[in-house]
Amino acid sequence: MAKKDQKPGQVVGVVGSGSFATAIVKMLTENCKTVHWCVRNEFVKGAIELRHHNPNYLTAVRFDVKGLKLTTDINELVSACDIVVLATPSIYLSDALDKLTCDYSGKIFVSAIKGIVPKVNDVVAHYLRDEFKIGFRSQAVIAGPCHAEEVAMERLSYLTIATVEENTELLRDKFASHFIKVNCSCDILGNEYSAILKNIYAIGAGIASGLGYGDNFTAVFVSNAIREMEVFLEGIHEMPRDVNESAYLGDLLVTAYSLFSRNRSLGNLIGKGYTVKSAIQSMNMIAEGYYAADSIYKTSKEKKMNTPIIDTIYAILYEEKNAEKQFQKLTAKLN
Repeated sequence: MAKKDQKPGQVVGVVGSGSFATAIVKMLTENCKTVHWCVRNEFVKGAIELRHHNPNYLTAVRFDVKGLKLTTDINELVSACDIVVLATPSIYLSDALDKLTCDYSGKIFVSAIKGIVPKVNDVVAHYLRDEFKIGFRSQAVIAGPCHAEEVAMERLSYLTIATVEENTELLRDKFASHFIKVNCSCDILGNEYSAILKNIYAIGAGIASGLGYGDNFTAVFVSNAIREMEVFLEGIHEMPRDVNESAYLGDLLVTAYSLFSRNRSLGNLIGKGYTVKSAIQSMNMIAEGYYAADSIYKTSKEKKMNTPIIDTIYAILYEEKNAEKQFQKLTAKLN
């Protein structure tokens, strides 16, 4: 596929060097002659330049480094780009953006982060708005269902990009390709919160699997989870939305069932008897759902929402409640 010429106002860069950041760079290189990429450190930068792949994640994805502008300096990347994709784990985002000193007015910031920013105990959209004065009209959110591992294999995947209407076509053209189909949405907060919630629910699906519950229970669990997600989203930001669309239900399904899901894997270990701490330590990637569960639970309680699944996962993760006993109680509340 011939790559499109980059017009003024369309230079794009990615901040982060994990698996999803690497997958996003791969998507963008399908359409962009040059992609700017801010990676974690000089070792990662040097390894990509020398070996043409990320040394730590999705190592099978090879890049034409002539089309990459690699840096470890976020100010260098933001100064050069008009569209900045944030793809770090949520717990590291504030560390990256605290170094931002250049002028970022007029830039579009796209969040591919599916977690809560610990520094402010809030979602990325609010963090950018409140801490950096980046309004929603200069923001976008990427939602799934789209596992990085399948992007690496160029298996057909679907993205949802939530943004204001005037940026829709611009962002769709950056990401769409023969293996990426892009849906568009104006539900920025709903898409961001649903991407966070599905990680928490996936931990629950993993716990159920580890405890020995079968497919029948998992189907009921996920059915209840999507209804609970709808309750939460309406309580946070009421607007017309269909939670059966891919960005909500589809992303929940793939995260709850897929063996690529790190959140499901974390839950599975806990269900098999690992302590929460030992399960987290045994993971070589960050399970965002663990960090998000605390904030989401507290929000649910503050707004007096009926969220029995969130309550159960929180009790297991943060109150050291027995997973088997908690799920026995949960089964009586599901239908």
